[in-house]
Amino acid sequence: MSESLIGYRGEALKLLREANVEVGDVVRITKGGLVYEGLLMPRSMYEDERHIVIKLASGYNIGVRITPEIHVEKVREGVKPSFTLPPRPEQKPGSPKVALVSTGGTIASRVDYRTGAVRAALSAEELYSIVPELAEVANIDAEALFSVYSENLTPKHWTAMAERAAYHIKGGAAGVVVAHGTDTMGYTAAALSFALQNLPVPVILVGAQRSSDRPSSDAALNLLEAVRAAAFGPFAEVVVAMHASASDDSIVFHRGTKVRKCHTSRRDTFRSINSPPLAKMEHGKIAMLIEDYRKRDPSGELMLKPNFEEKVALVKFHPGASPKLVKWLVEDGYKGIVLEGTGLGHVGDYWFSAVKEAVENGVLVAMTSQCIWGRVNMKVYDQGRDLLAMGVIPLDDMLPETALVKTMWALGQTKDQKEVRNLLKANIAYEYSPRTLYE
Repeated sequence: MSESLIGYRGEALKLLREANVEVGDVVRITKGGLVYEGLLMPRSMYEDERHIVIKLASGYNIGVRITPEIHVEKVREGVKPSFTLPPRPEQKPGSPKVALVSTGGTIASRVDYRTGAVRAALSAEELYSIVPELAEVANIDAEALFSVYSENLTPKHWTAMAERAAYHIKGGAAGVVVAHGTDTMGYTAAALSFALQNLPVPVILVGAQRSSDRPSSDAALNLLEAVRAAAFGPFAEVVVAMHASASDDSIVFHRGTKVRKCHTSRRDTFRSINSPPLAKMEHGKIAMLIEDYRKRDPSGELMLKPNFEEKVALVKFHPGASPKLVKWLVEDGYKGIVLEGTGLGHVGDYWFSAVKEAVENGVLVAMTSQCIWGRVNMKVYDQGRDLLAMGVIPLDDMLPETALVKTMWALGQTKDQKEVRNLLKANIAYEYSPRTLYE
C-alpha cells in the first residue's frame, strides 16, 4: 500500500498512480459526461478497490466507481492530511494543580485512515494542548501512563492507575483526572473506589464516545469539566464524568461503584444505577445531587490498597447453562465466583451441586442480579434460600461489575475467608444503597 495513497489498492491504486496524484491533491474525475472535482481522500484499507473518494467543495465526500470510461487528472497539489500538535497554552498563575493521567481510549484517539477506525494516538499532553481552555481552569500536570483501548486493561493496570493517582495526590494535586476508554470504565472506576480509600480530593475518570477530531466529539467538554471538578469540586470520591444528555449543556458525575455504560454510542451513555448521580456541572458551576458524600479535605491521609486477585469470574446464568462452567472454574483454581443470577438472585437447581461443590472447595461464591434496578433478596423463594444455605453470599443492590471488582479487591487484601466475607458485606465506597429508591 502506498503511503501517499492511503487505503487504495488494485484498480484504484493503478489509476491514481498513472495520474500522478496523491492523497490531498485536487483531482478532476470525468465519467459518463459528468465531471467531479475535489480533494482526494484516503480510504480504509478494508474497503473495495473499485472506488475513488473525493471531498467536494460543498464539504461532502463522494465515492466514484471505476468503469472503463473513467478519466482522472491532477488539477493541483493540495495540503496532505496530517495532525499537528498545537502549541501548549500558557497556564494561569496561581491555579490549582490537577494531574491528568492518560490511559488511552476514544478520548485519546483520532481517526486512522488506514483502517477507517479510531486509534489510540494522543497523550495526556496532547489532550491538554488541543483543549487550551484547560489553562484557564488549572495548572495541568499531564502524563501518559498507558495508550491502550480499555478492553485491553487488566487488574494489573488498575493497580498501576491507583498507585499513580496516589503519587499525584501525595504530591499535592488538587485532584486527579484519568482519561480512559468508556467500554470498561465502570470496572476501573469501581477498582479505584476500593483501592483509594479515605480520599482527600476527587479522582475523576473521563472518556468520550466520539474521538477528539470529530465535529460531534464530546471529548473537549467532558475533559474540561472533569478538570474543573477535580480542581474545585466539593467532593472527594472516585467518579465518572460524562455528558448528562445528548446535548452539550451539562456533565454529570456518577459514583464509581454505581455506574454502568448503557448505550453503545450515545454521548450520555452512562447511568447511575440504584442511586442518583453524585453531582452535575452546568455552565461551569457544580451542584451536588446527593447530601451524603465524602467531602474534600486536603489534610486527609490517603490509604492506598491497590492489590487485586485476578482469579475471580463473573458468570451470567441463563436457561440451559451448563454447571460445568462452575466446575471448570473450581478445577482451574479460581478463588471467587460472582453469579449474575435471575430476578432476586437465583440459578437453576441443576446448578446446585456445582455451586455447593465450589463453596466446599473454599471458593467464595456471591450473588448479584441480572436486573438493572432493584436488589437481591434470596429469602423470598426456596430456590434462593437453598443457595443461602450452601454459603452463597447475597450482595444486595451491588452491580455485577462492581461485585466482580470488589471480590477481586477483597481477595487481594487477605486470604482469610471470614475477613473476605466481612469486606464484601461492608459498605466501603457507597457500593450498597441503604434502600431501593423508586426510579
